[in-house]
Amino acid sequence: AGGGAGGGAGGGDAGGAGGADGPTVSGKLDQKKMVKMLRQQYARGAGGDGEKGKNPEAYKFWTTQPVPRLDEEVERHGPIDDPKTPADVRQEPYPLPGGFEWSTIDTTDAEQLTEVYDLLTNNYVEDDDSMFRFDYSREFLAWALRPPEYFPDWHVGVRQISNKKLRGFISGIPALTHAHDHKVMMCEINFLCVHKKLRSKRLAPVLIKEVTRRVNLKDIWQAVYTAGVVLPKPVSSCRYYHRSLNPKKLIDVEFSRLAPTQTVPRLVRLYKLPAKPLLPGLRPMEAKDVPQACALLKTYLSRFKLWIEFDEAEFAHWLLPREGVVNSFVVEDPDTHLITDMGSFYHLPSTIMRHPRHKLLRAAYSFYNVVSKHSFADLMKDMLIMAASLGFDVFNALNLQENQSVLEELKFGPGDGNLQYYLYNWACPSVKPEEMGIVLL
Repeated sequence: AGGGAGGGAGGGDAGGAGGADGPTVSGKLDQKKMVKMLRQQYARGAGGDGEKGKNPEAYKFWTTQPVPRLDEEVERHGPIDDPKTPADVRQEPYPLPGGFEWSTIDTTDAEQLTEVYDLLTNNYVEDDDSMFRFDYSREFLAWALRPPEYFPDWHVGVRQISNKKLRGFISGIPALTHAHDHKVMMCEINFLCVHKKLRSKRLAPVLIKEVTRRVNLKDIWQAVYTAGVVLPKPVSSCRYYHRSLNPKKLIDVEFSRLAPTQTVPRLVRLYKLPAKPLLPGLRPMEAKDVPQACALLKTYLSRFKLWIEFDEAEFAHWLLPREGVVNSFVVEDPDTHLITDMGSFYHLPSTIMRHPRHKLLRAAYSFYNVVSKHSFADLMKDMLIMAASLGFDVFNALNLQENQSVLEELKFGPGDGNLQYYLYNWACPSVKPEEMGIVLL
C-alpha cells in the first residue's frame, strides 16, 4: 500500500543521454540525498519506515497478506484468498495503540484537507539533510483523492486523542483494473503516512489493515499500489528517467552535479528546447475533447497487460487541465477535426530547504500520452517544450508504455532504483515495463 509516482523526483543524468555530443558524466542527476529520500518515501508507502532491509517488521507484515511469495513464479490468474462476502468482514475498526483514535477525513472540508497536507508536507518524505521535501499541494490532493464515485470512508486518518491532531493517514480510490485478460474493480492505495515521531508505534500496518477492511465492506477485494522497496511480490518493476529542463538551477540547488569535464553553458545548450511546440494543431485539452480523447486512450491502453479503464467522467477528472495540478494537450486534425494524439503531465514540486535564492523545485511527471498520427518522440518532445515553457525544472517519466523507445533520443537520464508495482489479493504473471499501462500518482 504505497505512494505512487510522487517518488520519482531524484536521480537522472546531469549530462543527459546526448550521445557523442553529450558530456561524459559519472553522476546521475544524482543528488544522493534525494535518492535516499525517495527510497524512504517508498518504504513508508509500503508499510515500512525506512530503506530496504532496514525494517524486517514491515517484511514480516507482508508475508501475512494475500500476496505471492518472493520466490514464487506466478503463472495462474485470479484471487489469492478464498472468496468472501462483505458479511464475512470484521464490522468494527481494528484496535489502535493507546492514545489514538480513528478519524474518517472529509477531504471536501478545507480544514481537514489542510490537515492532510500538513501531515504529508512535514512527514511523508524528506532527505536526511533536509534539503528537499515533497510538496503535494492542496489542489493536487483534492484531485488525487476525489475522483468520481470515490468513497469518503476510504480516506482513513489516525488522530492523537489528547489534542485531536492528525498523526497518520492512508487513502484508497476505486479503479477498474485490467490484469491480462481479467477486468477487476480494485482499490488504488496511496499517501500512507505516519508522523515521523510515531514510527515506533507500528501504525502503518494497522492503517493498511483498516483501509483493507473498509474496501472489503464495499465488496472489493483487490488493490494496486507501488513502492520503491522489494516486498512480496512485485508484478512489475519500472525505472524513473529524468530530463533536465533548467540545468543551471538543478546544479545551483545541488539536485544534480556538474561533471568535471562539463561547463554550465555547455549543459544549458545541450538541454535547450524550442520555444514553441512542433506539432501542428497542438492545443490544451478542452471539455469538448473528452469523448474522443477518452476513446483514444482506452484503445491505446488496451494494448497493455495492466491498465486502468476510465469512463468519460473519470477521464475528465484526471485529464482535463487543472492549474498547478495537471496539463493536458490534444492534437486536432485541421481537416477532419478528429483528435489524433494527446499528451499530459502532472505537477509535483519539492520545497528546497535553506537555499538563499531558490525555494521550489518544479517537477513535471509524464502522465498519459497517446499518438495515432504523429510520432511518439515528437509528441513527447512537445510535452518537454510545454513543461519548459511553463517553468518546470525537470521532467520525469517511467520506462513504461512506449516511453523507453524515446528516452535516450530526448536526453533523459536513468534514475537510481526502481518503482515496484504490486497487486493485492490477485495473482498473475509478471509484466515487463513496456507491458505496463498504469501510471499512479
